[in-house]
Amino acid sequence: MSRRWPAWIYDHGEEPDYRFSFANERTFLAWIRTALALVAAGVALDVVDLPGSSDAQAVAAIALMLLGMIGAGFAWARWALAERAIRRSAPLPSFGFGGFFALVVIVVALVLLLAGL
Repeated sequence: MSRRWPAWIYDHGEEPDYRFSFANERTFLAWIRTALALVAAGVALDVVDLPGSSDAQAVAAIALMLLGMIGAGFAWARWALAERAIRRSAPLPSFGFGGFFALVVIVVALVLLLAGL
């Protein structure tokens, strides 16, 4: 029985090559950086007065901040599922959230572009 948390990850499978765990951790930190940048972009978008619709700007700012919060949660879940799969020598989880993530960023950019016209 492992003393590391969360037990539902570390109590299964074999201890992997540390390089795989570090790579998984670097991916987690990249997602956290992206989530933090989205939250910061949302705050900046809310503070700066851009030409165009202020309602569209507010909606885009909220969407970016929400996507940042959701992205941070996803980062941890993705790290946990990948770490567990690595320990079990199982296939890695799918990357379904990445498509949603990209789609929301595209929609926010389109809203800002169209609101500025």
